Amino acid sequence: MMTDAVMVIYCDVSSDAADHDDWHTHEHMHERLSIPGFRRGTRWTRASGSPRYMIVYEVDGVEMANSPDYLTRLNHPSAWTTSTMARLRDMSRGFCHVVASAGYGLGHAALSMRFTHAAPESREWLAAEAARMASWRGMASVSVLEPVAPAPMTKEQALRGRDSLMTCALLATAHDSEALARACEHHLTPESLARHGISPIDRGTYQLGFTATAAEVARTAANPTLTAAERAIAGPRA
Repeated sequence: MMTDAVMVIYCDVSSDAADHDDWHTHEHMHERLSIPGFRRGTRWTRASGSPRYMIVYEVDGVEMANSPDYLTRLNHPSAWTTSTMARLRDMSRGFCHVVASAGYGLGHAALSMRFTHAAPESREWLAAEAARMASWRGMASVSVLEPVAPAPMTKEQALRGRDSLMTCALLATAHDSEALARACEHHLTPESLARHGISPIDRGTYQLGFTATAAEVARTAANPTLTAAERAIAGPRA
């Protein structure tokens, strides 16, 4: 991770997932990374099951949840954002402290394991396991995330409905998907998790779809705004 704080989003989209990806790449990621304090964004797509998307923004601090620049953008969504928000489903979103991190960089394969809050000794055990996982050949990095209080309601959230609360999460990435599977099977068995008081509520593997940094955005003009008619020329993106 570039920072010690992140905003994480898990969600599904009800229709036209490719249009969602076009929107997020063409417009939304550039907009978010133009906000002071946002450093890097990554969009991941789940191999199977739900939620389809995991989106991670690395930020300067969890206080970004109440940043005036951030809230201004959330309360003044573009037309494309407005239409996309209406199609998002089952969103879980929140700012988190990165309470443990090992390794460096991002691989193209990721595992996300969300779990309920655990006792301090359980979190210490998981942090130690994260460090051991990151040392495996084929791995890139492993981080443990702990959420803070939810951000205030905004116009964007009102368009899609109230978000579910963010939970604790472990995020592991690798340049070798088979190595990721082996490391997780070794370190995150149901028996060892239960023995240390950690109760997963969701576990899924993801592939990296898109990533960009604030430094890149600062060197690049925003893409032109596309109207609904312009986006419809090529028809639905299946």
